Amino acid sequence: MLALMQYHLVALGALVTSLATAQVSLSPAAELRPALEKTYAKWRDAIMRKDVASWQQVTASHRRAEVRNRIVSEKLPFPAALFELPAPPPELAGLSFLEAKLNGPTATAAYFGKVDFGVGGAPTPNLLVLCFASEGGQWRYDRADFVNLEALPEVRRELAAGDLQYLKEAPEAQPSGTIPPTPIEAPAAKYIAKVYVFSPGREVKVQINKISRHRFANAKEAEIVIGGAVDGSNEVQYAISKLPGGTGTEALTIRVYLLSQVKDVKPLKVFEYQVAENQPTKSADTGTFQVDAAVLAKLMGKAP
Repeated sequence: MLALMQYHLVALGALVTSLATAQVSLSPAAELRPALEKTYAKWRDAIMRKDVASWQQVTASHRRAEVRNRIVSEKLPFPAALFELPAPPPELAGLSFLEAKLNGPTATAAYFGKVDFGVGGAPTPNLLVLCFASEGGQWRYDRADFVNLEALPEVRRELAAGDLQYLKEAPEAQPSGTIPPTPIEAPAAKYIAKVYVFSPGREVKVQINKISRHRFANAKEAEIVIGGAVDGSNEVQYAISKLPGGTGTEALTIRVYLLSQVKDVKPLKVFEYQVAENQPTKSADTGTFQVDAAVLAKLMGKAP
């Protein structure tokens, strides 16, 4: 869900002239934080006001293209569907700022606390990492990684105590140093597909038909397959690695579903790689699934 919802930061104000006069030396985090939070504030405001022009202005180019591709891969209208989110982007108020990191034209800002997506229930303390790209001398929002720490209680205790050791190694907390290329426009999907991953303590990268690329970190979520599924053979590549704080013995599931547009027809599971707790896990592999007449009959609700 969260590769579909992109989340970000709040402005803190300008430095006063007296600080410059006193020649106060600022840390990279102190210099980065106001700029990144200002970008997030603008991005969130654009989403809340359903302002397409502002959203385009404050969002990284490659991310704009990816969002558009994801929407058309779900057979939804663009840009109207851009603002049809299941929950609003969370505010940063009430969260604890942990650190900001800079690497070339990319940056991240990490927060800990009760990240509230406004979907009801009582939020628990978790990790939110916001990612940014620099374009034309301005920081633009890229994406957010929400890390549910329910399966990592020790990491949760460390972050609550101000111990940032986890952030030194966690992949989601590291700015990549490079801005991804802007993808070409994907055609509308013929068959809507989603990839689901359950990966406590692990990072899972999945690529479908060499087009749709996905990354899941300590996740239990699904993402739309860019370009959807195609007739005939479809390829699923995946790579699995242990995250800091994980044991490498947790259960794991990777699945691909086809989504029917026929009322009351449930999603059809067409691919699965599943490992029970304490069982060996492949580090990488490639599999396939077929979209043939039998699968289409089920998808259309015509199979017995």
